[in-house]
Amino acid sequence: MIKLFRNIRQNLLNDGKTTKYFKYAIGEIILVVIGILIALQINTWNQERILKIEEKGIIKSLHNEYLQNKKLITTSITQSETCIHTLKSIMNLIGKDEEFTRKANSDSLLFYAFDPPIFRPSENTISGLIQSGRLELIQNKDLVNLIYEWGRTMKALTDNSKRIMINLDDRVFPYLSKHYSLKDMDVYGELQWENKTILEIDKLKIFENIEFENITDDFIYRALYNKNKLVELETIIDTILKETEQ
Repeated sequence: MIKLFRNIRQNLLNDGKTTKYFKYAIGEIILVVIGILIALQINTWNQERILKIEEKGIIKSLHNEYLQNKKLITTSITQSETCIHTLKSIMNLIGKDEEFTRKANSDSLLFYAFDPPIFRPSENTISGLIQSGRLELIQNKDLVNLIYEWGRTMKALTDNSKRIMINLDDRVFPYLSKHYSLKDMDVYGELQWENKTILEIDKLKIFENIEFENITDDFIYRALYNKNKLVELETIIDTILKETEQ
């Protein structure tokens, strides 16, 4: 093709057709420019196609990840509700006469009341997107906003969960270790003791103690906050799943 253009130009010059030569040269330049523009457009289309394929892969990964998180959060909400219900049952024992409190299985109640769930979702896809800067590949802005909302709500839940664990270590268990039998509680846990403590201790005294009432009341408040955040996260998960359905 290049040789053909060169021959045409040469023939025009040899024939003394200068005007036609310049017109032809301009036309040739225009053709070259058009060719470059077409090549650039094709390259742009190709790049857009690649980005769309990558975006679809990201959306699919997000959908699969949040399907897993949906199962995890459903379990965590159920466990959280059990924890709160048990804490309220304990509050109902405080201040009652001994005959009433003896009817309750306080060992079981205390074990499940002060064993709140810790929600640990899968966040590999989101972390990878944010760290690599590939979040901008997602064209669905509602989905991007949901991802940021997830991060904010998850941080609030994580921060409160850390405070709960500190509260357990610094306040709840130190109190129970002095006034109750942890062994009797652990009958219902992984230790599964066959026999309860043989030491003499009046475990029911804690239900007559204002400090224990305050500890329990404070823990319910913290547990309720966690449950509410879990419910918020579940709503976000459901919306993300709808936005990522393909």
